[in-house]
This record gives sequence, structure tokens and C-alpha cells, in this order.
Amino acid sequence: MVVGVTGAGREVFAALDIGGTKIAAALVDAGGAVQWRGRAATPRTGGDDVLAVAARLLDGAGDAPVRALGVGAPGVIDPETGRVVSATEVLPGWAGTPVRDVLTERTGLPVAVVNDVRAMAYGEAQAGAGVGYHRVLHVAVGTGVGGALTTGGRLEHGAHGTAGEMAHLLVPERGPVPCGCGRRDHLEAVVSGPAIAAAGDAPHAGAVLGRALAGLLAVLDPDAVVVGGGVAQRGAPFLDAVAAAFRAEALPPLRATPIVAARLGTDAPLVGAALLAMTAQGSRR
Repeated sequence: MVVGVTGAGREVFAALDIGGTKIAAALVDAGGAVQWRGRAATPRTGGDDVLAVAARLLDGAGDAPVRALGVGAPGVIDPETGRVVSATEVLPGWAGTPVRDVLTERTGLPVAVVNDVRAMAYGEAQAGAGVGYHRVLHVAVGTGVGGALTTGGRLEHGAHGTAGEMAHLLVPERGPVPCGCGRRDHLEAVVSGPAIAAAGDAPHAGAVLGRALAGLLAVLDPDAVVVGGGVAQRGAPFLDAVAAAFRAEALPPLRATPIVAARLGTDAPLVGAALLAMTAQGSRR
């Protein structure tokens, strides 16, 4: 990997998607197309080891001239400092990790860091299912449950960096697995991939999410909802159950709000992270 650019139209940006089980890496061009992919298992031995593996993973990209690095990372991220403000034990020892500073030192690149679901949301807003909608609620259902908001294609972080977060919404039942925070009466305890696997009932999980969306949309009133993540990629019956429960429970003016599947799949957080790095470098309006 070489730091630099080779001229207009040939810029390449690196991206990392750090998760509890794997780290994905990519090189993405200025048009949002993925040019290279890599992956490695996530160490369970603390933030320093995670970032060491992430940096080594990028070395496998070869001699492509890379201008900047974008990172999607779990937890609440301070977008100004790129530090993990708080995190659950889904990734042990992750809270407090100065992701931007460490990766800048290890790679020599300018680094932009956001929460992983926000990276996914930015990718979908800029180059996926969110294109054409002004205000979008993005939902990610996989190992956990996450959410993010975009307006005019830009991320909304909120006063404390948690805008759009959904995992810890209270639900009127006890989930088969604990939420990342340890509670079982949170949305993540009922709707996440591990919860569905334990209960064996994807339609029920979809219905719970749909009812939660009915309440959220009464507050947020977005133009559309984009649902992504590993669970959502399974399609029906999960997404059908989400939509049916939402239509049944939502206020009448909200029932026609489009609920659409994410378009970029597992590339969404990588594309989003790369485009955020591009934006930070002034290469994209």
C-alpha cells in the first residue's frame, strides 16, 4: 500500500469494517466501486491488538496509491477525535481505544472513524438504497441491532454520538439472548441474529422490529427506512414481517413510508467508510 494519489479520477481510498468476529478491509475508488477486499479474524485481546491486525490487513492491498482511510468501528465513536467513547463487551477491551490516532501512526494515512452502522448508513445514503430520499432511518440487524440517521445524504450524530441507535429500546418481552449491554428486555435481545437463531422464529423477530419502527417513525418521521445487515439480507420472511407489523401499528400518515432492503450488502460499511474518508479529504461534495 502506497500513500498518495496518481491523478484526478484515479484516487483510491482504504476502508476497514471492524466487527466482533471479523475485520473486513477494502480499497474503494472515487465512484464507490470496491477494487480489493480482505478479511481477518478479530482478536479478542484488546483494542491495540485489533488495530494491529487491521493495519496488517491493509498491507495485503499491494501497491495501490491510497489517499486516506475510513473506519467503521463498534461502539459510540467521537467523530471529532476518532476515539471509542463507550462500547459493550461484544469486543472486549475496545472502550477507550484511540482508533484514529493509532491507525494514523500505523498506516501514515489521514483517518476518519465513525460507528460501523453509521458507516453502513453513509454508504447506503450515498450509493445505495437511500439515494433519492432526503431523511432516512437506517437499521442494521446482524450480530447486534444498530441504527443511524442521514439527512440530505449526511450523517446525523446527535449531541452524544448516538442518533438513530436502536439496540437498547425497551420491548415488552424477554429475549432469548442478552443485549450487548447485558439486558434481555432490549430490542437487540429479541431481534438480533443470535436471538433469532436461539428462538428459531424470524417472523416474530421481524414483527417486534416492525412495531418498534412504528413508534420510532412517529418521533423521527423520515422519508424512508433502509434495513440492512446479515439478518435482513435473508429477505422474506423477516422483512415481510417487519413491513406488516409496521403497517399495522404505525400512525395512518406514516403507513406509506417505504421500508426498503439495503442495496450494498456487506460492502455497505466499507463503501461508506471510504466515502467518508473521501469527504474528509475534500474529494467529494
